[in-house]
Amino acid sequence: MSDMPEAAPLPTEIGEFLTHLAKERDLSANTVSAYTRDLTEFSTWLAQTHGIGGWDWNELSRTSIRGYMAHLTRRGLAKRSIARQLSAVRSFYRWMHRDERVDINPARAVGSPRLPRTLPAYLDKQQAETLMQHATTRAQSLEFTDVRNLAMLELFYSSGLRLSELCGIDLPELDLVSQQVKVRGKGRKERIVPLGDHAQRALRNYLVKRDGLLLQLGGAKAGRLARGAVFLSERGTRISTRAVQHAMVTLLDAVGEGADLTTHSLRHTFATHMVDGGADLRAVQELLGHASISTTQIYTHTSVERLKKVYRQAHPRA
Repeated sequence: MSDMPEAAPLPTEIGEFLTHLAKERDLSANTVSAYTRDLTEFSTWLAQTHGIGGWDWNELSRTSIRGYMAHLTRRGLAKRSIARQLSAVRSFYRWMHRDERVDINPARAVGSPRLPRTLPAYLDKQQAETLMQHATTRAQSLEFTDVRNLAMLELFYSSGLRLSELCGIDLPELDLVSQQVKVRGKGRKERIVPLGDHAQRALRNYLVKRDGLLLQLGGAKAGRLARGAVFLSERGTRISTRAVQHAMVTLLDAVGEGADLTTHSLRHTFATHMVDGGADLRAVQELLGHASISTTQIYTHTSVERLKKVYRQAHPRA
């Protein structure tokens, strides 16, 4: 049985803020859904502690917000989840303050939990080569899914895309002649990233299979086909994030040797190998679509940890 409190009616202000995120800021449906969950839980807690409608947004203080953070800690939420919820509350109050609905933003003065700097799971260069060879061998079957999965894998490793970015690519955004693809990242921000030679070849082979699939599925199913999407399911619809995760994890399990590797590990692998190869950190930031260079800097730590491991293994007095 879940320990989540029963949701209270959503306050009007939160509903208007969510509409602002979706309509005016044009945030993705997934992002708006995350804000909805976090702010619903916040307002439910307020209803339980103050009574439904028993508080005024202007009267809530820094102490009130800290009380909510303590409540989340007692519930056993991870620090990263608590930080995300605080970020949602801060954004909500920032919007109300700009809109002159409140005089101050009490959440601004509440410190975020200190998050551990965990090194992301990634493949070393030998593992990456083994993974590509495994996927290439499977694609030689010329089965639609195997050819498609190789193209997706090569694109992840070649360009460091997020899962949602890869799923959202449409045909006009993919330029195999110039070897680049335009993607929409967080906040619907667009960026153009290059494609490597291996990714280009895998995509060319896949697009032939894709066109053949659409031709085969035409007729009665024509109205349901996602003709504009690059990556398709066997039914001709745009591939889902869950289907991509399943396909990539199946490939990763063949070479991961029990490591905790996920689809996102391919993005980490791309960035780590770029930094190890001497790429400028600002360039890697731009390729990954990070808003802040501090997010990208974790890959320098990954590189240092790898060097430490080599040092300990090689130096006689390490």
